[in-house]
Amino acid sequence: MKVTNIDTFLVRVPLVKPFKTAVRTVLSADSLVVRLDCDNGISGWGEAPATVAITGDSLSSIDAAIKEHLGPFLIGRNLLAYEEVLSGLSGVMVGNTSAKAALDMAVYDCLAQNSHLPLYEYLGGADGELETNMTVSVNSPEEMGEDTERYKEQGFSILKVKVGIGDIELDIKRVREIRKKAGNHIRIRLDANQGWSPKMAVRAIGQMEDEGLDIELVEQPVKAHDLHGLKQVTDHVNTLIMADESVFSPKQALEVIRMRAADLINIKLMKAGGIYQGLKINQLAEAAGMECMAGSMIETHLGITAAAHFAASKQNITRYDFDAPLMLSKNILNGGLCYQTNKIHLPKEAGLGIRGIHTQ
Repeated sequence: MKVTNIDTFLVRVPLVKPFKTAVRTVLSADSLVVRLDCDNGISGWGEAPATVAITGDSLSSIDAAIKEHLGPFLIGRNLLAYEEVLSGLSGVMVGNTSAKAALDMAVYDCLAQNSHLPLYEYLGGADGELETNMTVSVNSPEEMGEDTERYKEQGFSILKVKVGIGDIELDIKRVREIRKKAGNHIRIRLDANQGWSPKMAVRAIGQMEDEGLDIELVEQPVKAHDLHGLKQVTDHVNTLIMADESVFSPKQALEVIRMRAADLINIKLMKAGGIYQGLKINQLAEAAGMECMAGSMIETHLGITAAAHFAASKQNITRYDFDAPLMLSKNILNGGLCYQTNKIHLPKEAGLGIRGIHTQ
């Protein structure tokens, strides 16, 4: 099963409402879609969104990386020797994890199709249903409370709340309002997107604990490079702390684990460079007794379908942040995952289960 051709397509899907975090504001999902063709007639699909503020990858840099370096490496390769292919792909260029992830998705799509299995089963999983959280963008406490009421009425039982903009007292007001609107039966996760200092994080989380706001976890409270600060927060609060931007690679995951700098790790394919490296991160975490979340950027149904297959295949991945397609104004896929409010159903077709893509 040799690679014969690789094509790329630009897609832009407007969001229903602007998505705001401590790092950026997003108005549309802008992605590069990849189709990888093999000599046995199988084609695989992948996606790489532009996330300059997080991965450093723009649409033009992703396209150039694929066309000039990563694509030429793959052409003519036999995908059945996927260990050699995917480890080699990681070494072609430093960084450029989004471009690598898109091609990695397409490779795994082809491999699973060739085995006549859905990708999550090809990777070892048995359950094609997941529950996603829904994200409350950072805004005024009142607007975030209104969003919370709407998501609760729609049937979401887990909310991921963006904080980290403004002082911590404002963040605490945001969380108070959300807990008030959510009631006691909704799980609340916070994501500061590197917006706090270690001392601010300890103070804010400690106060929320004292007020009984019942926060399940706090994601990436401090700067990505500050592992000592991350450990300081982890050691001084009772709430679970999750590393996100601090972990791109298995090597970084190993350092977080060695330091016990966090309680959990968020694996995103765009950070890791795809499923192949994501599996390594999860294996390291599992060996250390550390559970993982599978998350995403602002991606279309395509990238989230691949991420959901990956997540559904491993028992140590226990939390899922796959709500990005619910924020979009349309679905570009024919096939792929389906949503039933907060429940995700993976397709039973082989591979990713994608039958076609509307790029216009």
